[in-house]
Amino acid sequence: MSVELDVFVGNTTIMDKEVYQLWLNGYTVNDAVKFRIEGGVMEECEASAEVLLSDTMDQYRTFQMCERLLHHPAKLANQLLFQIPPDRQAMLIERYYAFDDSFVREVLGKKLSKGTKKDLDDVSLKTGITLKSCRRQFDNFKRVFKVVEELKGPLVENIRQHFLLPDQLAGDYAAIVFFANNRFETGKKKLLYLTFQDFAFCAGQLINNWTVGAVDNMMEDMDVDLDKEFLQDLKDLKILITDKDLLDQHKSLVCTALRGKTNVFNEMEANFKNLSRGLVNIAAKLINAKDVRDFFIDIVEKFIEPCRSDKWTSIDVNLYLTHYTNSVHILDTFKYHAVWTRYMGVIKSCILRMYHD
Repeated sequence: MSVELDVFVGNTTIMDKEVYQLWLNGYTVNDAVKFRIEGGVMEECEASAEVLLSDTMDQYRTFQMCERLLHHPAKLANQLLFQIPPDRQAMLIERYYAFDDSFVREVLGKKLSKGTKKDLDDVSLKTGITLKSCRRQFDNFKRVFKVVEELKGPLVENIRQHFLLPDQLAGDYAAIVFFANNRFETGKKKLLYLTFQDFAFCAGQLINNWTVGAVDNMMEDMDVDLDKEFLQDLKDLKILITDKDLLDQHKSLVCTALRGKTNVFNEMEANFKNLSRGLVNIAAKLINAKDVRDFFIDIVEKFIEPCRSDKWTSIDVNLYLTHYTNSVHILDTFKYHAVWTRYMGVIKSCILRMYHD
């Protein structure tokens, strides 16, 4: 009995995007086959279950062989084992380094160590993401961190160049590296309403304005470490709350500017001194590593929660912070204008992002 076969020979490695995503998501070959059957691939391709199983196994083997190259994306373009078009290479890299927001939210700010990796079983159960996928994402975070933490130059650009990631994804990894390095607390109950993108936005503000790299873009660790000289200078801002005359003048200027422009003026006037003490004390304590870790907790407790309890809208918050920041420059005896501007620019941006009506 003779059997006729149609054979196609080519040198381009065939990779199905759907199967690749199933592999990335940590599903077994059998689970992947079930997903493909449910998606109607057998009807589309007129293939049997056996052929589908064989095809899935073959693609899984290819992805596993490519994985070591994906750990060093630049090698993917220079290797000869797989003939992969440039656009398909970009897809493989981007999807391999993509991550789930619910996963990163669980590990953000934690040390990228073996201890944290041991907790991934619990993270997998909590998020519903497979353990295999959790491990891939965690290992990616750790790999990027190790490569870029000692490099000179802008953090986002270093990540983009070394891992060939698109700008948005490179920016997200910069936030993860920055949070891991500074160990910001993100897991407390009061912070759970904040999304990863909220934190990533704030990380961008801090990186661009408060790191050594914001002053000198060729310093070591330029975008990873906060500028200690700047943090030391922040202590000078305490005069705004320790000098009674300055505090009263500041309050008078802000309240004069706000009167008649908001429905919560009385609350703003009554709470001015407490809110100002909160914001200035956050600045003065940032020289201490523990207080850096508690930065976001302090913003919520010292400013956001009091404003929420008085029913401020985000428009009210923006109005208040604008006049609160600008009026300092009118104070005759205040000298630390550059430090104040650098500090409040970031604080205002972070508060507005974190203040959810």
